[in-house]
Amino acid sequence: MFQFKAPPPLSLYIHFPWCIKKCPYCDFNSHAVKDTLPEDAYIQALLKDLDSELPYVWGRTVQSIFMGGGTPSLISPAAMEQLLSGIRARLPLKPNAEITLEANPGSAEQQRFTGYRQAGINRLSIGIQSFSDQQLNNLGRVHNAAEANRAAQAARDAGFDNFNLDLMFGLPEQTEAQALDDLQQAINLQPTHLSWYQLTLEPNTLFHARPPKLPDEDSKWSMQEAGQSQLAAHGYTQYEVSAYAQPGRTCYHNLNYWGFGDYIGIGAGAHGKITDGGHGVIRRRWKKRHPQEYLGTAGSEAGIDGQRTLTPDEAVFEFALNSLRLRQGFSLDAFEYSSGLTREHIMPLLQKAQNDGLLTVEQDRVIHSDQGWRFLDNLIERFLAEEA
Repeated sequence: MFQFKAPPPLSLYIHFPWCIKKCPYCDFNSHAVKDTLPEDAYIQALLKDLDSELPYVWGRTVQSIFMGGGTPSLISPAAMEQLLSGIRARLPLKPNAEITLEANPGSAEQQRFTGYRQAGINRLSIGIQSFSDQQLNNLGRVHNAAEANRAAQAARDAGFDNFNLDLMFGLPEQTEAQALDDLQQAINLQPTHLSWYQLTLEPNTLFHARPPKLPDEDSKWSMQEAGQSQLAAHGYTQYEVSAYAQPGRTCYHNLNYWGFGDYIGIGAGAHGKITDGGHGVIRRRWKKRHPQEYLGTAGSEAGIDGQRTLTPDEAVFEFALNSLRLRQGFSLDAFEYSSGLTREHIMPLLQKAQNDGLLTVEQDRVIHSDQGWRFLDNLIERFLAEEA
């Protein structure tokens, strides 16, 4: 039985499932736009969806909002303002709450940045991926390097003093010099935050079915180490596996995920996690994935694609899966607070990993060793129930 002194922080995730076209590496719930985007209908569906979630979060304040996709910046500023007004009418938001919108470079999106800022969005996450036109073509992106540079400047001109750039390394036939040049071009644009991560071949993607030639594992590790030194030299601190921030500019919303916080999930295919302290349970549920099916069922029981209540073993694993991504590790107090379990539930697993040299437990703090950080996936697997 879980016992909570107080529910963890609460965020709101909103999914927009449309893109101009599907990228060959993408395994997110995204669908190429074929006809006119059903913008008004989707905003109304999102608000109905949110209404159905309210009974589970009465009295709680939303700390952050993240609009992901897909390409949320295909939605007009006017529709975003309508959505945010509807959210504020239904839920209390923390003063100056972090509100992030994912955007892709391109002239149509750039023209909207000022409108998004006026609607109340205060942080952008811009999907650059590379500054090489050849690599952008390999990745199936619809923008070029010049548009990527203009997008960052457009964000700043629109009043965004806090924005992230998404960038990949380990791209098809990419050399270390090319990866570091990509990274330097991103740094030159002076974003407050960089998400710099390795291209992976995910199941059910075109790249998985027809894999491109990628650098080998040693080359990718060398890229990663060199890039991390480059980022540190320019004042970006790594605080998560693929997240680097200037001082005071970590992403609160993602920190809440990684700290095993709660989040409402609305939109096609959106997942949510809500703690019910009164009944001592943690619930996950997710919505219908296909946009048309979602539009017809949002806010009703038919719109729920699945749900489950976590067991203590599952909660231990999910906490480790998220919190071990943080460079600073986690505290046992944080584990007890957010999981509703005593530290005795996780200590045997921690002690075994410590004996194998993968982490250290010092007083209240759990910190990876260098080996544990490099082979993080192997470390996390040890927290699966069958490893106990």
